[in-house]
Amino acid sequence: MEALLHPHFPFDPSLAAGVSPAYWVGPRHLAGDDGRLYDAVADSLSGMGWTSLAVTRGRREPDELPKEHQVLRSTVLHLSRDALRWAQWVLADEPFHLGGLPVAWQVSARADATSPLAEWSAYFTPGVPGETIADFLAALDACGRPTAETADRDAVLKAATTHGWFRDADEPQAGAMHPTFTGRLGFAEVPSLIQDGDPCALLVEADDPGARGWQAWAQAREGAPYLWAASFSASVPHGLVAAFATSLSSTTPVRRRVLPESTRDRLLRAPAA
Repeated sequence: MEALLHPHFPFDPSLAAGVSPAYWVGPRHLAGDDGRLYDAVADSLSGMGWTSLAVTRGRREPDELPKEHQVLRSTVLHLSRDALRWAQWVLADEPFHLGGLPVAWQVSARADATSPLAEWSAYFTPGVPGETIADFLAALDACGRPTAETADRDAVLKAATTHGWFRDADEPQAGAMHPTFTGRLGFAEVPSLIQDGDPCALLVEADDPGARGWQAWAQAREGAPYLWAASFSASVPHGLVAAFATSLSSTTPVRRRVLPESTRDRLLRAPAA
């Protein structure tokens, strides 16, 4: 789904009001997050009945005026109704990086609400389509046991290949990619700092390969900087990753006002009413 497009469209009245025109665009993995990744995901969580809590940490000096109070870190926590799953907006919380990009959303789950520790976590940088994260969270919200496995590893690849992606020729059982080679899914060694509740993931020797989990990313071209990255720890159920892969590879256009500069000429677009 790739084309160089004519830049001129009929006059849009929204332009007169200073509002950027909206387009239906694809492919989805190159469409970016429309500059509203928090709102897109938070609105979806609110619609599912999750509650939100703003957590701010700072430092107050003696005799400091309120307006001089230093906020060091801040995060917004969204919690499911059963308290077994949560999502954190951590972009303002000194996040670590994936592929050179800061993590924006961290999603976690546990089997027991009395446990303070997550059994798995997933991480998404800016640029991941908000619709795809929302679909992943909808699947997480709908499952009865968020840490139980519901599918095998091949379900993730089938979810992508159903929509025209093809399997990696070198690792057909562990990878898939968009026909333009701009989007990829792979079952590979998990990057450092990815949190997982499996104790085996913590017992890897320095020279041994680490735990493996699903990774996804997009690039405008081979060797270019990452447009976005997503990482799923080793214990994330394959069925949930398959929901992410289904949404990521979907050929259904997404609505955008903000088009990524690096992929504008690779997006198929049409004016949105």
